[in-house]
Amino acid sequence: MLRAGEDYLETILQIEGSQEKSGVRITDIARKLEVTKPSVIRAMKQLAAEGYIEQEAYGDIFLTEKGRLKASQVLHRHAVLTSFFRDILCVSPEQAEKDACLIEHYISPESMEKLDAFVSSVLKGER
Repeated sequence: MLRAGEDYLETILQIEGSQEKSGVRITDIARKLEVTKPSVIRAMKQLAAEGYIEQEAYGDIFLTEKGRLKASQVLHRHAVLTSFFRDILCVSPEQAEKDACLIEHYISPESMEKLDAFVSSVLKGER
């Protein structure tokens, strides 16, 4: 999956978590990602074709089980990387967010697993 697709899935999951209903509107995604509605519409068509989301015509967007799993994985990578940069390397919160967003799409599963264990151990004071 391309980086943009992962960003959209992550954003849908984040928006869902910040509201009481589970469906997400195109407008909300466009606003959060600072992109145009037509860009979101194109991306949603692609994500629907790949089985990551469901959307009725002009309706709310819902993550499928496959989409929720992928979005959760991306969000977890983002959180671990942000914590590593901010809490361990003392990078500014803004820069930590930016760097995490870039790296979360390209880090290998092996490196992510090791980094996750390292961050957990350091933050628990086990190192």
